[in-house]
Amino acid sequence: MVAPVLVLFTQDLRLDDHPALTTALGAAGPVLPLFVLDHALLRRAARNRLAHLAEALADLRSGLRAVGGDLVIRRGDTVMETLALAREAGARTVHLSAGVSRTADRRLVRLREAGLDVHTHPGLTVVPPGDITPTAGDHYKVFTPYWRSWEAIRWRETRPAPARVALPEGIDPGHLPVGEDLAREGVGALSPERQAGGWTRARDRLRVWLRSGIADYGDRHDDLAGAATSHLSADLRFGCLSPLEVARAARDLPEGSEYVRQLAWRDFHHQVTAAFPDITVRDYRPRGRGWREDPGALAAWKEGRTGVPIVDAGMRQLLREGFMHNRARMITAAFLTRTLRVHWKEGAAHFDAHLTDGDVADDYGNWQWVAGTGNDTRPNRAFNPSRQAKRFDPEGVYVRRYVPELAGLPGARVHSPWLEEVDEGSEGYPPPIADPGRL
Repeated sequence: MVAPVLVLFTQDLRLDDHPALTTALGAAGPVLPLFVLDHALLRRAARNRLAHLAEALADLRSGLRAVGGDLVIRRGDTVMETLALAREAGARTVHLSAGVSRTADRRLVRLREAGLDVHTHPGLTVVPPGDITPTAGDHYKVFTPYWRSWEAIRWRETRPAPARVALPEGIDPGHLPVGEDLAREGVGALSPERQAGGWTRARDRLRVWLRSGIADYGDRHDDLAGAATSHLSADLRFGCLSPLEVARAARDLPEGSEYVRQLAWRDFHHQVTAAFPDITVRDYRPRGRGWREDPGALAAWKEGRTGVPIVDAGMRQLLREGFMHNRARMITAAFLTRTLRVHWKEGAAHFDAHLTDGDVADDYGNWQWVAGTGNDTRPNRAFNPSRQAKRFDPEGVYVRRYVPELAGLPGARVHSPWLEEVDEGSEGYPPPIADPGRL
């Protein structure tokens, strides 16, 4: 009898284009799909992500059951639970998608030290970290040369969803987590308008985006009021969508190349993180920045009460939706690190506590890029929030959507970074916490 094979799901909660699952099924024996609710990760995760995770796991289990399998759910330490299930089922081999974080590296080492035969596979990025490298060095430190190599490389073929998954008999699949209950174990607040998770919802969103959204992406992706981005970031973060499948579907469509470039940025940050796993705690490029400790300013920034309308709109979108438009992410991050001179770690931690799409590589890579300690080739670039607002929200629609105190102000008047007098329609809005001359 062929021994069962384990597939450890992590950030790849889908059936379509799942190389680890496809390879395991090729062994011709029973396959045990497993997800471990790891307590060490749960207590650090945003409540929005945990609620999204619960929905994604329910959807994945439903999909696996539809083809004869199941998703085994366990709670505890990932390595110990994987080893226990392997012993129970008589399995010796584990397949999983390769990660780039320090947590993923440690998990892999521990699984192998436990005596399991562990195989990693692509699936979390379009181009796996390490598949393209510069002539000198282990990774690209600047995006443009990375993009040129990324465009030129031949991508792997996508894998179809399995038609049949055979599960070993006698294995207790375990209980699915309830979203609200699981969310209580995390940090931050549960956003009232967060996006629901799951690979079937993700595929629906992708179809809508490719049919009716991507054609305007090049002209409108920075339009704050238009919200004309894909809103697939959480689906990619949880692996409910294959980034390779998305890239293949998008690249030949009108404006598709502009969107695919953003997927390359995502890959870029993943290969940086693979080479520099301390990206969450250390400057990628130390430049002797002088940071300030200002708890009051930090609290005002977190609450969207800085008195700078475009910044406050972005921060309140984050709290309301567990999401923020990418342009607003840059504006709010630049205000914290460049205007207030508060350390990027503080801002990144707040984003991580609320973003449904929060991811180590993308979040911390982008925070360091904005703060001037990361991969930006112009670390001292100007980033004036008032000019950004007038350019990307010229009529103030985005600000009025998220800052109700300013809803009565006409047009671009909402973009005054300081209100010298309380305008009619702006009752209760705070004065700016930073010197307007520094904006």
